[in-house]
Amino acid sequence: MRLAELSRRSGVSTATIKYYLREGLLPPGRQLNTTTAEYDEEHLRRLRLVRAMIQVGGLPVATVREVLRNVDDESLSRTIRLGAALWALPQVPEPDEEDDFVRAAHQEADALLETLGWSNARLLTTVSPAYRSLVVAVAAFRRLGYDWGTELLLEYGKLMHQVAKLDLDFVETHPSEAEKVETAVLGAVLTEPMLQALRRLAQEEESGRRYGFE
Repeated sequence: MRLAELSRRSGVSTATIKYYLREGLLPPGRQLNTTTAEYDEEHLRRLRLVRAMIQVGGLPVATVREVLRNVDDESLSRTIRLGAALWALPQVPEPDEEDDFVRAAHQEADALLETLGWSNARLLTTVSPAYRSLVVAVAAFRRLGYDWGTELLLEYGKLMHQVAKLDLDFVETHPSEAEKVETAVLGAVLTEPMLQALRRLAQEEESGRRYGFE
């Protein structure tokens, strides 16, 4: 398809598409002559991914470029490509490792992973932003006087493992490696807000059942 058709089918203006091309967010089209290039379904799929990350996810162009660099690196295994792509997304700041609450949170998080039997996650604790986010959240609760211990976190962890299985089952429905990783990235950008919304709706429902609305 030509640029105009790519624009029409994607709903993205030609000027924006040209900007994404200049920024390296889209691969160049097949050059037909000095002024005209041709694009295909891969460009359309990538354009929709870029648009979702920027418009819905609110990610800056530099972050999107880094995510896509990892998505496209075929020298990496699927697990590493997925992790590298997700780790390029915005993360919480590094916790203060000298803080007593952070130290306690590390112990709590490590005990949780061991109890859950998440051996792969335990191998990645030194580099995983997700692990760091857990530690920061647990430390914040402890600092405020709330003890979210392993016993309570364990039930949440079991539920999240089921969610992870559903996530990857959906990823596996896509044929190519690039599509699988792209789908996982979209999941981080789009599915997490959706799950958060479902959780809040469930809380509204359960609260109404328990306490009523009057």
